[in-house]
Amino acid sequence: MSRQYTIGLDYGTNTVRCLIVDVTNGMEIATAVWEYSHGTHGVILSRDPNVARQHPADYLTGAEIVIKKALRQAGTKPEQIIGIGVDTTGSTPLPVDANGRPLAFDKKFSKNLAALAWLWKDHTGVAEATEITALAKQMRPQYLAKCGGTYSSEWFFSKIFHCRRAAPEVFNAAHTWVECADWIPAVLTGTAAPDKLTVGVCAAGHKAMYNDDWGGYPDAEFLGALDPKLGALRSRLRSKAHTIDRAVGKLTADWAKRTGLPAGIPVAVGAFDAHLGGVGCGIAPGTLAKIIGTSSCDMMVAPVGGKLADIPGLCGIVNGSILPGYYGLEAGQSAVGDIFNWFVNYIKAGDHADLTAAAAKLKPGESGLLALDWNNGNRTILVDQRLTGLLLGQTLYTTPAEIYRALIEATAFGALTIINRFEEYGVKVEQIINCGGIAEKNPLVMQIYADVTGRPMKVSRSAQTCALGSSIAGAVVAGAYKSYADAQREMTGVKPKVFKPNPKAHAVYQQLYPLYRKLHDAFGAADWNGNLHDVMKKLIEIRSQARR
Repeated sequence: MSRQYTIGLDYGTNTVRCLIVDVTNGMEIATAVWEYSHGTHGVILSRDPNVARQHPADYLTGAEIVIKKALRQAGTKPEQIIGIGVDTTGSTPLPVDANGRPLAFDKKFSKNLAALAWLWKDHTGVAEATEITALAKQMRPQYLAKCGGTYSSEWFFSKIFHCRRAAPEVFNAAHTWVECADWIPAVLTGTAAPDKLTVGVCAAGHKAMYNDDWGGYPDAEFLGALDPKLGALRSRLRSKAHTIDRAVGKLTADWAKRTGLPAGIPVAVGAFDAHLGGVGCGIAPGTLAKIIGTSSCDMMVAPVGGKLADIPGLCGIVNGSILPGYYGLEAGQSAVGDIFNWFVNYIKAGDHADLTAAAAKLKPGESGLLALDWNNGNRTILVDQRLTGLLLGQTLYTTPAEIYRALIEATAFGALTIINRFEEYGVKVEQIINCGGIAEKNPLVMQIYADVTGRPMKVSRSAQTCALGSSIAGAVVAGAYKSYADAQREMTGVKPKVFKPNPKAHAVYQQLYPLYRKLHDAFGAADWNGNLHDVMKKLIEIRSQARR
């Protein structure tokens, strides 16, 4: 019998990637990447720093390019490809017409930023997110209980509500709004028309307050209280969201011709990159899957039917959003790699390699610096995109390498805050598996994370774990495996190298972390009542101890 393969399409912030995987063992036989052609590295910006959009044409052009390229590289016969999975960023909704065609493809809206896909890190809806949160506290507190207590500007309805106010011509022309994670599988299978569209519970549950317990999306009365036209939109949203163990349809003849794939192969329900990254990490109860890239997502699962508290500050607790039969728990940081890139690209103090090498020579606490990791707001646990970065303790002798290390440490402190929040509410973190470009390429970051948290850091065997998760979804819907557990057992793994915490370094970080939390709560928590008088002085004391 000839070998069988599946394709994982991974739509990131700057690029789309195609991975071809052997379904028997998870071996990755080909990969191809294409950077989106519109905007700055695929992101369309404006003078408003909160704007971040993408052109949906890039999603389609990119799929065609990377699939063809990967097939050539793999040297497989097209008929050996048996299924496709898709992951994307999110929440990245786009306005579409009554045929499911993006308004960005209409000449009337070709130059209108609001007609584009609203990328996950678009924060123009901050005011609207605040209004949604306030109204839900009054009318529907159950909505907030399942999304961490606060609705975010990064999410579905905040963006649509902001479009209603800022660009009513686009809002009025849109028949409905579709998450990128749902639109791409629909286009590949010819099911993009709103009455044929299949939506995934991953996007709907984590970003749009969908829950079967209250009939799906927020009800029309609630949305109408925000704005009558939002209430009217409710009837044009799908009534049921689905898990990734089903197919949305089969690859059309047109897309088979465009890509060289066989027509009729199944395409799985779409999900977000981090959630399928969790699948690719081998996520199971007790495993924290950390997907570290431009931002981070921290994923866990808990069995449906078990006791599970509502956890404040999370990006949702959703039945089936990662694995069918389990609640998916999502947390994360709004910037990680983006913070390091900011320092390199804007401050221009050196490149990543040189700064990392110099930072690795420093001892914990030696710089006397402490930073907050909020350059793009705080996703978890404060859920406040109006928060900004902070660097404390610099002197006339502070070096770029010291700052770079302090920024890495800040993201590690943020990661520890998330771990603590899970465990405070009874979700035990027994092991941590990291994936993503930073986990793959930067050992210093992994070692600092181990030293700060006091926990071993494992790294996913795959360099393309999110795409691998999509490939696993393709394998399950194609019938290669009966369950995700079976597929994960055969197709996932971790690298031999485990980053173990250094006890001496951990002891220093145990002194620094309470100072981080003091800054965290002072600037981020409305009910904080304390004194920051000692923070700078304690940093100097720790610095002196480290330099002896």
